[in-house]
Amino acid sequence: MTFDITAAVNIMGLAAVAVFAVSGALDAARQKMDILGFMLIGTATGVGGGTLRDVLLGKMPVFWIREPIWIVICLTASAITYFIAPRLASRTRALIWMDAVGLALFSVVGTKVALDFGVSPLIAICMGVMSASFGGIARDVLCGSNLTLMNEELYITTTLAGAIVYLVLRQLDVGSNYDLIGGFLVAFILRALAILFNIKLPNAYRNS
Repeated sequence: MTFDITAAVNIMGLAAVAVFAVSGALDAARQKMDILGFMLIGTATGVGGGTLRDVLLGKMPVFWIREPIWIVICLTASAITYFIAPRLASRTRALIWMDAVGLALFSVVGTKVALDFGVSPLIAICMGVMSASFGGIARDVLCGSNLTLMNEELYITTTLAGAIVYLVLRQLDVGSNYDLIGGFLVAFILRALAILFNIKLPNAYRNS
């Protein structure tokens, strides 16, 4: 049994925005902001990547202006996090894992949205990577935190892998939703392994 593909993408997209909004709100918690700060940082994180994608693709107005439900999701997730964050044993650890989930979700959703818009596979992959990474960049910059993508362990590589796997499975026509799920799992598992085991790409400049 498979779900309607449009519904699946909408669910994954809403989940990606909500999870990234939570990660932004968790960073706001580390900076000891008030609830409005939580909502601002959470919303900027949640819609940042998709906004960049739509602007570059020329899909105007951007998705959250066309459908305000995306903003409602961000504000709600951020407000809930404001009340939950004080009870978390490690906000930093929670942020890292929320970021990992959002990264994986956006890598496939961003790629699919771009393909459906009619761009080439290469540009679609670029859009998937940008969608997945830009929200986190916005969060880190607004909170004055060290950029997550500057960490030594695998980060951008995981979004690239997820986008490519999704594209390949889509071309193979493996069936509704399996391409999305496959791309998500590859991106998330790679990021999880990188977090747990500090897996890095070779870097000639690391010790120079």
